[in-house]
Amino acid sequence: MADHKIGLKRLKEISSRTCVDNEDAVAITVKKILDDVKKLGDKALVQFTEKLDGFTPKPLAISSKQILDAWNTTPKALQEALSLAKKRIETFHKLQIPKDVLLNGTHGEIIGRKWSPVDKAGIYIPGGRAAYPSTVLMNAIPAIVAGVEEIIMVSPANKKGEINKTVLAAAYITGINKIFRIGGAQAIGALAFGTETVPRVDVISGPGNIYVTLAKKSVYGQVGIDSLAGPSEVLIIADKTANIKQVASDLLAQAEHDPLAAAILLTTETNLAEKINSEIETQLKEHPRANICLQALQNWGLIVLCKDLETCAMLSNKFAPEHLELLIEKPIEFTKKIKNAGAIFIGEWSPEATGDYLAGPNHTLPTSGTARFSSALAVETFMKNSSIINFSKEALKQTGNAIIELANSEGLHSHSQSIKRRLN
Repeated sequence: MADHKIGLKRLKEISSRTCVDNEDAVAITVKKILDDVKKLGDKALVQFTEKLDGFTPKPLAISSKQILDAWNTTPKALQEALSLAKKRIETFHKLQIPKDVLLNGTHGEIIGRKWSPVDKAGIYIPGGRAAYPSTVLMNAIPAIVAGVEEIIMVSPANKKGEINKTVLAAAYITGINKIFRIGGAQAIGALAFGTETVPRVDVISGPGNIYVTLAKKSVYGQVGIDSLAGPSEVLIIADKTANIKQVASDLLAQAEHDPLAAAILLTTETNLAEKINSEIETQLKEHPRANICLQALQNWGLIVLCKDLETCAMLSNKFAPEHLELLIEKPIEFTKKIKNAGAIFIGEWSPEATGDYLAGPNHTLPTSGTARFSSALAVETFMKNSSIINFSKEALKQTGNAIIELANSEGLHSHSQSIKRRLN
C-alpha cells in the first residue's frame, strides 16, 4: 500500500513496463522475420510456423467448411451470446459512421470532405493463453460497418494446427471467410506485404504480444495500423460505498489476462486498502488462472491510499488507464474530473467485463498511458477522407491575389504563376 506520492512514481513505472523502444533483441528478430516474409512469402510463413508454433500449416488457410462446422457445433447458449454481442456492437458502431461535408463558400466555391472505406483490412486475433472470440467481433464489426469489402483474419493455431472453435464461430457470424492459421510477426508481415496466399491489406488491427506490436510498428507507413497495444490494465477508484468482493473480483478480472497485466486500486478508505489483499487471496483459492493472476499482481499490482477523490482523479489522469472503474458514491458527477481514460465504467453494475464483451463500445483501447492522446478502435480506423475543392471562376478571382502573395512569400514561383495564368 502506498500514499499518493509513492503511488505516482509507481504508476509511471507501470505505464512504461513494456516500452517497445527498448526491446532491441526482439526488434532484431522481428526485422529478420519481416524481411524473410517479404522475400520468401508463403515459404517463410510455413518455416516460421513450424519453428515457433510446432506444426506445418499446409494449407495456410482455414476452409469454409471448418468455419461453418465451428458455428454448427457451438452450443446454442454460446451462439445466442455471440449473436447478442454482435448485434449490440454493430448498433453502437453504426452511430460512428462519419458524414461527408460540403460547404458552399462566399464566392460560389464548394469545399468539403468525402469519406471512403479502405479496400482490405487485416485483423489479428491472439492465441496462446486464452481464446478471444470477442476480439474477432470488436475488430471485424467496425470494419464491416465502415464498408470494407474484404477482411482477412490471421490467428495462431495450437500444435495440432487448430484455431479455437469459438473464435471461428465469431468469424462465421461476422461473415469472415478468409482466415489463415498464422501468428506472430510473420502474420503481420503477410498482411502488410502480401504473399502468394495471403492478400496484402490496407489497415491492420488487433492486439498481440511484443513481437506482434513491434512488427506493427515496423510496417506502419506501408500499411495503416490501429495502435501499438500493450498489456491490459484496469484502474479502480473506490470510496466507502464500494463492495470489497466486487473490487477484488474486478482487479482479478484484469490480472487473469496476462502476467504483464496491471491491476490498480486508488481508494480513500483505509479499511478497503488494508483488507483487499486478504479478499483477493480468498478469491484466488481454486482459481483456474491463479498463477497468472499472482504474477500480475505481484509485479504490476498497486494499492494507493488517497486523502480524497480529487487526488484519485489526479493520479488516474496521470496514468491514463485503458479501463477506469468508478466504484464511488456519485460516479456520473465524478466523470467531469476524468480527462484521460480509454473507457470509463460507471458504478457497481458496470464491471469492466461488460465492455469486454457486449456493452457496444469497442474494447480495443489505448494502453500504457496513450489514452492521453488516442482513443478506442472505431469505424474511422478503417476509413480515410479526401478533401473536396471546387472553385468557380469568380471564387478564384476574389481570392487569387491572396494566393499569389502567399506563394511568393514561400518562394514558389509556379504556384503563383498557376493562379496568374488563370486570372489573366
